[in-house]
Amino acid sequence: MSRIGKQPISIPAGVTVSIEDNVVKVKGPKGELEFDFGYNVELDIDDKEINVKPKGNSKAVRSLWGTTRSLIQNMIKGVTDGFEKVLELHGVGYKMAVQGKKVVLNLGFSHPIEKEIPEGLTVSVEGEKMTVSGIDKQLVGQFAAEVRALRKVEPYKGKGFRYEGEQFIKKEGKKAVGTE
Repeated sequence: MSRIGKQPISIPAGVTVSIEDNVVKVKGPKGELEFDFGYNVELDIDDKEINVKPKGNSKAVRSLWGTTRSLIQNMIKGVTDGFEKVLELHGVGYKMAVQGKKVVLNLGFSHPIEKEIPEGLTVSVEGEKMTVSGIDKQLVGQFAAEVRALRKVEPYKGKGFRYEGEQFIKKEGKKAVGTE
């Protein structure tokens, strides 16, 4: 039995949830999201509460039960509060800037890298910090991961992108052997 799937999802004030043909639509103050939840689970909307129930007892159905509940919970949180990821860029000569619908990154390559900002995301750059925000948790995380993958943290000097508060282990370099 899914510990996550059996928990009810509370619907805050100002958020409307509707179900049509296995598609959940969530509207809130920040926007609107949709999700096709498939035929393996069923949703019951009560007074300010959603319950997710499995149809059957197979392993696939049980695994989708908790996943569906988490996705709907994230949709509700996204339209009320939104999601945000902060990336830090460390390294001499590394720069980033937002130009229209693109992020221009100078990461030590022979050319600047231009990354298109997806629809529904807001990207802001202040010094060495890039903030990616939006209502879709998956889209925010995916874009932040794609930007981070362009120049991951280098283990010897710590240069590159890292998430805010991310810890990394700095490796020790080669040692010069002294002559005797």
